Amino acid sequence: MIRGLYTGASGMVAQMHRMDALANNIANVDVTGYKKDTSVSKAFPQMLLRRMNDDGLYKFPFGSIDAAPVVGTLGTGVEYNESYTIFSQGAMKQTENPFDVALDGKGFFSVEVDGKEKYTRNGSFLINSSGVLVTKEGHPVLGEKGIIQLKKNNFVIDEKGNVYQNAVFAEDPERLVSMRENEWDQLQLVDKLKIVDFKRPRYLKKEGSSFWKDTEESGKAVIKETGNETKVLQGFLESSNVNPVTEMVAMIQVNRAYEANQKVIQTQDSLTGRILNDVLRV
Repeated sequence: MIRGLYTGASGMVAQMHRMDALANNIANVDVTGYKKDTSVSKAFPQMLLRRMNDDGLYKFPFGSIDAAPVVGTLGTGVEYNESYTIFSQGAMKQTENPFDVALDGKGFFSVEVDGKEKYTRNGSFLINSSGVLVTKEGHPVLGEKGIIQLKKNNFVIDEKGNVYQNAVFAEDPERLVSMRENEWDQLQLVDKLKIVDFKRPRYLKKEGSSFWKDTEESGKAVIKETGNETKVLQGFLESSNVNPVTEMVAMIQVNRAYEANQKVIQTQDSLTGRILNDVLRV
């Protein structure tokens, strides 16, 4: 095996995986609640280099020394390890739309998709013709009692995720966003948004359309306590946690690293050709 060729090729493959993650992040920079991915690589085991001129030990009256001491270590390349999601908080964007809901802190909204429960940070909701709170794709949003059914568009959600409604505000739904403290008693509690979290969220599987699915490694969904560490904000949306400037700088770094590995392969190929065509001929 010509070590230089394999080392350069492994570096190029690792940079390809990193570029895929960066490109996907930039493509989703404007998606509500999107969480960026990052690619992780690991080094192959390093080799010990020894001076092999002599074998055995030099013996002296007062001791001995190793005739083939360790000179140092040599890297043998890099390999792609995994891509995982970074769940840092995205910026809050105020919309003043009562159907927009954001999570300030850890946790996920629960949504029913084709009879299965999935999870999202995208709180851009609607009410369908049946009075059910749904996502933009029409999937029902779940409360702790099940699907959230609303009779009117006059609903309000507090910081704990409790969903209230009252016909008194039917003619002025915008008033719900700026509720006064003494008006909460006039509202009827419908349900509480099912906000969940996981023991190891980094192992959640992305399902597309801003949905995640639990896995054996992530653990099952657990109801998240809200109001302190995690707050529910009505009239806000959470932007993606992707910084386009940072991602573009990283893409430039990846391109340069990829080109450097290309040159390693070209140099190794050139030197190998000289050995075969010039040195061995002599």
